[in-house]
Amino acid sequence: MKKAPIKNIEKNPTKYIFVVGGVISGVGKGIAASSIGLLMEARGHKVTSIKIDPYINLDAGTMNPTEHGEVFVLDDGYECDQDMGNYERFLNTTLTELNYMTTGRVYQQVINKERNLEYKGKNVEVVPDVPFEVIHRIKEAAKFANADITIIEIGGTVGEYQNVLFLEAARMLKTKHQNDVAFVLVSYLPVPSNLGEMKTKPTQYASRTLNSAGVQADIIIARGATALDQKRKEKIALFCNVPEENVISAPDVKSIYDVPLNFEKDKIGETIERVLHLPKREANLTKWKKFVAKTKNGKEKVKIAVVGKYFDSGDFVLSDVYISILEALKFSSYESGVGIEIACVNSKDFESKKIPLSMLKKYDGIIVPGGFGESGIEGIISAISYARREKIPYFGLCYGMQLMVIEYARNVLGLKGANTREINPNASDIVIDMMEDQKEKIEKKKMGGSMRLGAYPARLLKGSIANKAYGAIDISERHRHRYEVNNAYREPLEKAGLVFSGLSPDGKLCEIAELPLKDHPFFLGTQFHPEFKARPLDPHPLFTAFIKACINNKNK
Repeated sequence: MKKAPIKNIEKNPTKYIFVVGGVISGVGKGIAASSIGLLMEARGHKVTSIKIDPYINLDAGTMNPTEHGEVFVLDDGYECDQDMGNYERFLNTTLTELNYMTTGRVYQQVINKERNLEYKGKNVEVVPDVPFEVIHRIKEAAKFANADITIIEIGGTVGEYQNVLFLEAARMLKTKHQNDVAFVLVSYLPVPSNLGEMKTKPTQYASRTLNSAGVQADIIIARGATALDQKRKEKIALFCNVPEENVISAPDVKSIYDVPLNFEKDKIGETIERVLHLPKREANLTKWKKFVAKTKNGKEKVKIAVVGKYFDSGDFVLSDVYISILEALKFSSYESGVGIEIACVNSKDFESKKIPLSMLKKYDGIIVPGGFGESGIEGIISAISYARREKIPYFGLCYGMQLMVIEYARNVLGLKGANTREINPNASDIVIDMMEDQKEKIEKKKMGGSMRLGAYPARLLKGSIANKAYGAIDISERHRHRYEVNNAYREPLEKAGLVFSGLSPDGKLCEIAELPLKDHPFFLGTQFHPEFKARPLDPHPLFTAFIKACINNKNK
């Protein structure tokens, strides 16, 4: 894994903004932190963002996606929480492993230092040495980014044992830099259906719980179904010990990309400047406003089916597993001047015959995201086959490309036993095999952080769909996989019509597979994850090409 170098930069003190959550998880801390970052950058500040996850896991790579959501991969190969994706998208930037830490990573570093005698024989204690390490990592991230403002989101909610040490680190940093640290509490205001009145008491408790950790919120972002009224603002200000103008209303919105503009209306940028003793500046949000306007313009809508295997979470549908894909689809549809309707289709329902394959006919395009393991796979392969036969635009990502190759080998090349070694190591035709460097890692049970991770270059076939979409021959994209197309089957697959239009520079790894336009309007898969590099202000070219094919299919 490539490591981000540490820059030794002498500069004026960075300002730090800690974002914490109250009442419930999933309250929107990540979007709030991303929106604050965007607004401060719009005022001319250099901003970087950090996510702290209170897990013993060293990274997010081994976490179950149906419980934790998407694993987001950075250019340097680090596997992170999905909020890192929000930071990159809102700030239109590329972050590094320095911008992400877990409890496990912090403890590991403290123990490594102790083993290396870096504490010079002194007794190493949870407090203050763990908080000191947290502060050290925050400052290193700020140095590397040369940031004026560093925004740190602390995962979980106040009052949980898991994040106490991170709150202690924040308190210690505030004590040392009184005018350079601000605290933002993102709290939820419920409206019980039997009362019909917005209640502030849970936020009051959250604020006082934060006080018990030695921290006073400077700004309270009040999340709720509706906008905050004056009476609730006054109550929160009085009982949570903040100025009334520091209480920011954050009602539910149709698009998360409206949040920065709502915050700006409530003058959160001016408030932060006042709290952090920054000069007052006007925010230049011209580009962001143009993008937000595009999200509301598309009267015509394309319908996209995302056929995946991780949607079911108990009785609920969990779309956060594929959040980067869903957002990338939106960016490209907005750029193409259309709206979008995305349906999350569980591939297991095809296998159980709960829904018929023919239901896919009503969609303008089909996308299959990444994944691991056997469950739901035959349902996905049948959906891919349907898309190929019925000429419905198809876009496969990572596992979606591998299964596309398996489908083609089975139903066009005639290799009925074609499969991936991951599912059936005894298959008659293993068209998707484990990468050579991965076999030793698996044998030694080196599983965490050991896949092919991060940004790698690829070279595109001139005149291919991929080449025309990118407008380039050489590209770089982010990966997360252990398996690749078996080179022993490349020639027969190509003779049967499949084109490997993207290869690693040495020609050994298949990065993109596609069918020519004469055979299909859009049938393309990538071994990498293009969704990780899609941005609101810079949509990904492959997603845009897919959306345009979907528009053509709709109008056909």
